[in-house]
Amino acid sequence: MFKAVIPARHASTRLPGKPLLDIAGKPMVVRVAEQALKSGANEVLVATDHSEIEAVCKAHGLPVVMTRGDWPTGTDRIAEVIHLKGWSDDTVVVNVQGDEPLIDPALIDLVAKALLDDEQDIATCGHSIDNWEEFKNPNVVKIAMRENGEALYFSRAPIPYPRDAFASETWPSGAPTGQLGIRHIGLYAYRARFLKMYQTLPAAGIEVLESLEQLRALANGFRIKVCMIQDAPLPGVDTEQDLEKVRALFGSR
Repeated sequence: MFKAVIPARHASTRLPGKPLLDIAGKPMVVRVAEQALKSGANEVLVATDHSEIEAVCKAHGLPVVMTRGDWPTGTDRIAEVIHLKGWSDDTVVVNVQGDEPLIDPALIDLVAKALLDDEQDIATCGHSIDNWEEFKNPNVVKIAMRENGEALYFSRAPIPYPRDAFASETWPSGAPTGQLGIRHIGLYAYRARFLKMYQTLPAAGIEVLESLEQLRALANGFRIKVCMIQDAPLPGVDTEQDLEKVRALFGSR
């Protein structure tokens, strides 16, 4: 059994009020919650700092927790929820991003099961990168892996770096067919005890340099299980263009 928490922040640089934007007749945060409710989670709730989001959730019968408004990340917001709800250290919590109205419920189950079945502190997802442009793109976060399926490092740089192949842009010798690297998918499951400790840890140097908060966990010795998936998940909503694509996908259903 596990919990799913959807952090929903009203402030957004590119799309203000994003959780409330309409998708086929319902606010985005409601669409996300509907997907999470199809997973195996025994509890799904929204965590927000905004009264309008709270009211929308209540109007749709969704459990909602009001949190502080000054948290820098959704991870911090979920950590507050754990304290407010009094969840035990062993509770597994999946962070379902509030801008992922097309998230596959099976993906939520996958990361939760990874922690329920093993001993890591965090679980996340990745899939193979099979083209050079994606591999070199700094907006695509890559994972270097341990042999046991745990993350060794996350970076915006192309890792592992195929030195000789990069010089000629030919397929690197020894690389698995169809795989240059592993793209990180930002879905996380956490043990509650990790989140309680996370907020006491200062930002790590590598975290600041890469602008990747998961590096704080690795820098402090926490283990991250990577669940490999076959294909990239359906898109989330970061821009107006993303919003129109998602609206079109819902409209075609």
